[in-house]
Amino acid sequence: MSKVLVIGTSLRTGSNSDRFAEEVVRGAKAAGHEVEWVTLKGKEIHFCTGCFACLENHQCIFHDGAAEIAEKVRRADTLVFATPIYYYEMSGQMKTLLDRCNPLFGSDYQFRKVYLVSTAAEDAPHVPEKALSGLQGWVDCFGRAELAGSFFCGGVNDGKEAETRKKDLARAYDFGMKLQ
Repeated sequence: MSKVLVIGTSLRTGSNSDRFAEEVVRGAKAAGHEVEWVTLKGKEIHFCTGCFACLENHQCIFHDGAAEIAEKVRRADTLVFATPIYYYEMSGQMKTLLDRCNPLFGSDYQFRKVYLVSTAAEDAPHVPEKALSGLQGWVDCFGRAELAGSFFCGGVNDGKEAETRKKDLARAYDFGMKLQ
């Protein structure tokens, strides 16, 4: 089975994206995967300055929460990013983390499958498209990896509202069961 890394990018306590990601974790563990959960909450993460020093030695000049997470990303077989959708896009902190994973470019990274779990107040099917496109752009830079799937639950806004969505929580669990 795979080493799965699930990264929660919401900074809100009791966030809906975290709650659905927790069900993905439960499903992945039930399927026999080794799963690690990390969150950006409480982590100090600097913006990428574009200095590209990381391309020389595959390490960032900043030694903060993003550097620690990037190393976990490097060693995982499967990645799952969980984000709230803000203004039809992934959270800013998720984008910052993706930028800070630049030291992995050209490295001997292990991940092959990448997934997205997202939530939003609006529930139209097109809502996660730009977040998926943004993540696809990142994945495209890693030739051995692919964006392998996504889970979206719209119509959730208030914190802990996901808890009332039993069918969607079951869908998230099933999504986790099917991770590769």
